[in-house]
Amino acid sequence: MTEDMSPAERYAAAKRRAAEQATALAPFREMYDFALDPFQIEACQALEAGKGVLVAAPTGSGKTIVGEFAVHLALEQGRKCFYTTPIKALSNQKYQDLVRRYGADQVGLLTGDNSVNSEAPVVVMTTEVLRNMLYAGSQSLNGLGYVVMDEVHYLSDRFRGAVWEEVIIHLPESVTLVSLSATVSNAEEFGAWLDTVRGDTEVIVSEHRPVPLWQHVLAGRRMYDLFEEREGRSGAGRREVNPDLERLARLENSRPTFGRDKRRGRNLREADRERERRQRSRVWTPGRAEVIDRLDNEGLLPAITFIFSRAGCESAVQQCLYSGLRLNDQEGRARVRAIVEERTAGIPDEDLHVLGYYEWLEGLERGIAAHHAGMLPTFKEVVEELFLKGLVKAVFATETLALGINMPARSVVLEKLVKWNGEQHADITPGEYTQLTGRAGRRGIDVEGHAVVLWQRGMDPGALAGLAGTRTYPLRSSFKPSYNMAVNLVSQFGRHRSRELLEMSFAQFQADKSVVGISRQVQKNEEGLAGYKESMTCHLGDFEEYSRLRRELKDRETELAKQGAAQRRAAAAAALEKLRPGDVIHVPTGKYAGLALVLDPGMPSGRTNGHRGYDAHDGPRPLVLTAERQVKRLASMDFPVPVAALDRMRIPKSFNARSPQSRRDLASALRTKAGHIAPERHRKQRAAADDREIARLRTELRAHPCHGCDAREDHARWAERYHRLLRDTRQLERRIEGRTNTIARTFDRICALLTGLDYLEGDTVTDEGRRLARLYGELDLLASECLRAGVWNGLGPAELAACASALVYEARQADDAVAPKLPSGKARDALAEMVRIWGRLDALEEDHKINQAEGVGQREPDLGFAWAAYRWASGFGLDEVLREAEMPAGDFVRWCKQLIDILGQIAAAAPPEVARNARKAVDAVLRGVVAYSSVG
Repeated sequence: MTEDMSPAERYAAAKRRAAEQATALAPFREMYDFALDPFQIEACQALEAGKGVLVAAPTGSGKTIVGEFAVHLALEQGRKCFYTTPIKALSNQKYQDLVRRYGADQVGLLTGDNSVNSEAPVVVMTTEVLRNMLYAGSQSLNGLGYVVMDEVHYLSDRFRGAVWEEVIIHLPESVTLVSLSATVSNAEEFGAWLDTVRGDTEVIVSEHRPVPLWQHVLAGRRMYDLFEEREGRSGAGRREVNPDLERLARLENSRPTFGRDKRRGRNLREADRERERRQRSRVWTPGRAEVIDRLDNEGLLPAITFIFSRAGCESAVQQCLYSGLRLNDQEGRARVRAIVEERTAGIPDEDLHVLGYYEWLEGLERGIAAHHAGMLPTFKEVVEELFLKGLVKAVFATETLALGINMPARSVVLEKLVKWNGEQHADITPGEYTQLTGRAGRRGIDVEGHAVVLWQRGMDPGALAGLAGTRTYPLRSSFKPSYNMAVNLVSQFGRHRSRELLEMSFAQFQADKSVVGISRQVQKNEEGLAGYKESMTCHLGDFEEYSRLRRELKDRETELAKQGAAQRRAAAAAALEKLRPGDVIHVPTGKYAGLALVLDPGMPSGRTNGHRGYDAHDGPRPLVLTAERQVKRLASMDFPVPVAALDRMRIPKSFNARSPQSRRDLASALRTKAGHIAPERHRKQRAAADDREIARLRTELRAHPCHGCDAREDHARWAERYHRLLRDTRQLERRIEGRTNTIARTFDRICALLTGLDYLEGDTVTDEGRRLARLYGELDLLASECLRAGVWNGLGPAELAACASALVYEARQADDAVAPKLPSGKARDALAEMVRIWGRLDALEEDHKINQAEGVGQREPDLGFAWAAYRWASGFGLDEVLREAEMPAGDFVRWCKQLIDILGQIAAAAPPEVARNARKAVDAVLRGVVAYSSVG
């Protein structure tokens, strides 16, 4: 090729090569046995030029190469580099990678429960650790040149996302920021914000997947391609939905369902129904073992099957075991056993049975495993290790696996495209689909990756193609000021400067940008209003005045209707107050409508211990057993009309709301006793027709000159449009006002509350405020108030552990049926006092318009883990503690780790006696499986 170049071109090329060799990038590239991709080179060159970078690229594309180049630059320049990750498991993984490359003396690790060589020039840490260092003004920040923020899209996380923004805003100007993100649709917007707060920032977006991804649908025995390449008019190929798949969907979705056997005239069992469906239909949803066997035959393992349920993951493993599926040979089984026994050698033998070790090992030996947050961290780490070694070939996982862990597969299987989002079953978003299927295809191993969606009746291939072909995963700020943030900011910068800093947040940046579009809409609306006003002009009189009379008449009629509804609600509430345990009632409406037995009238007598309480204005909330065996606490909305007892029943003393058998027996007795009784029908009463105000308005309306206009109704339609548009315009103007300086306004409210509680005095942080500055977490202010009030004075280590657990624990699902079990004595009194203090803070927040629904403020402490924490810290065995807590081992360990973290904070902020007991509590909790799982 050089022969074809002119002497001048050869000279220029040689000069360019010489210049490249003189850069820091040249020796860095030689450290890898593969060529860097263009986006990696572009990002590294920007870094070397002294710019910050935002790299947004798909999972598995090698973004971390850019972070590793920042480490290389720091070491070459004799400066420090902090490499931050969102979770401890990722920190541990990155620490091991960097130690292998640079040696243990050059690399340190700092997580909530691990500190290794913390003064090294390169330190891997969780983002929270760096945030805390910035607020504390740590000496470790001296000489810091680069900060790598891996998985920076975590700032969308509503619980922890604010930490990323705090770090980005507060890092010294001299620090170069390297932000690594998944592919997001608004990378340019995020980059523009980084440019504003951090200076010159290069945005590098790569949509290219290093391993191509093929999309499939598995229906019955056939694997369909989701897309088909077709030649366009210009000759270029274009992707369209596979017509065979669309034809199949039309055919199958038009078939009738066969839910009843007409010959026998009764409902078929589910298994019979499935068998009949298979016989009558050409396709079906394959079973889990059937899917893995099919993938194995086609050479598409290893595979990750995403199931949006922990129980579903465990059940899938059991189904594969029962089917006799084996994916490992004898040699593979032996290697698995050796690795597992080595990694679990530190777990006491008596705990292994409790943890389901032998069933778990049986699955691993066959090459099959589950992976979810309810598993012991050690078990999850072993699954990850065996999967990477190719000894586990089928993993059934919840979507948490898609977040960050380096665990790529050849294939990814999605059972369903619907998941529970905490409130309802909702379709997964294009962003979630992209993140889940991003695991398919291992760079340097697979030529292509495969995403397989299982056929479900009613599936729309077009909608699936929309999911697979859309790259909409916008980054949305979740930044909210907190009490701890407020005192730390005021301590360092004073209130005025703190306010300015908060207005620099990505949240405010996005809010301000959205105001521009709203302002344009207001201008358009004002032009429309002028046109409508002209069209409603009447030659007989002032039509705007006539229109006002019509609206006043309509509003009065609506008001009377509402008064009638309010009276009915009041009557319903009064009827609920008369209910007693044992009353048989008929719930008139709602999800649980029908026959029910009152277990507890639910009178509003203050906060319920350990649960979300309800105020007197909520009215009674009876706890009932329905005829369908469900125990539920109902709300006033379930009783739009008064309800009366139809009959009475005795509730057995042995009745246990948690026992399915107990509920079944009592529900059966309820149906026998009152199933034949018809509920009383209520008729609505009409609002008073002789209201004086309505009569006056009607008289004025008839007397108005415009009332006789032939075009009256035409004018009225224009007037209605005018007032509707005017109302919308006023609403838009309020939105503009509401979005301007929203973060700063919230900060002002928080500072006002803290001033009232003597944490702040103007720009001065008091002694109480300095203590609050050392307490991080959702319930920072509650913890500080408990220390101030001496609530934990005189408690033993186990009792203090029980109380501290209420500051971190949050149940996965609210359980109104049974109050949590609590330790007796001082601990119970202290927990009750914590709930009372929270009630006082809750009232103060309401006074200061600090809204918990917007993610600001203190949620109610959850006492659901107090008994488990107390028993574990008291030295009881794992078997007994887990059985009483009814909690998976992984959840137990995770909550214990968070408990250790908050106890450490209490030890740093509390008076000597409480601090001493907090340290003892840490030692008492950090034992057995908790101690063994302390890394990650």
